[in-house]
Amino acid sequence: MSRFARKTYWIFGASEGLGRALAEKLSDQGAHLVLSARNSDRLAEICDALPNARAVPLDVTDLTAVRRAVADVGEVDGLVYNAGAYDPMRSADWDTETALAMNDVNFTGALRVLGETVPGFVGAGRGDITLIGSLAGYHGLPAAIGYGSSKAALISLAETMRHDLAGTGVTVRIVNPGFIKTRLTEKNNFKMPMLMTPEDAADRVVKAMSRRRFRTDFPAPFSWAIRLIDYLPGFLVYRGK
Repeated sequence: MSRFARKTYWIFGASEGLGRALAEKLSDQGAHLVLSARNSDRLAEICDALPNARAVPLDVTDLTAVRRAVADVGEVDGLVYNAGAYDPMRSADWDTETALAMNDVNFTGALRVLGETVPGFVGAGRGDITLIGSLAGYHGLPAAIGYGSSKAALISLAETMRHDLAGTGVTVRIVNPGFIKTRLTEKNNFKMPMLMTPEDAADRVVKAMSRRRFRTDFPAPFSWAIRLIDYLPGFLVYRGK
């Protein structure tokens, strides 16, 4: 029997792309689902196609709405924070409102959701938390104002939580994908190496969720190349800049 069977998972950012594919994969393995996103019509469409799926439309930038949703949903076995916003932006073209909006969804939204759910997990002595980061969170990259920093903050948050929640019965993991073919990456005007389908990425996330391993980066070798930057001298990384 699947480890997900008859357990309830709450997916934030479930209306399309990776979130939608992940809902379908977990449903196939017998999970009960709570699906949240801002687009209520898309959520309703997904829930109509899946057994044991409940739509809870939600804007993670609204703390009052998050608190109301958590109280309404009640106890769950785990959550996946996949809510995301992305707009390519270079420093010379800085748009403050857009940069703040990305951080408000990608990172501060996670703080709102986790702040309202982690105490319940700790009190119950169990729970499973998966945060969807990005390989872009490991290093400052071109045209990543807002997005890269928000994902770097999410990785740091996951690392802190893994330390702090050791021994509580609550599992925390970070999953950092590369490029996934979605409406967000369609905004890019450059060639994206090792571009994945949402279904392929969801398979990898489900595999990561089936283990207690803290960090999962994919796809290889693209993820290895990103991490290799740690070991390169600055004059090579920023050569000509």
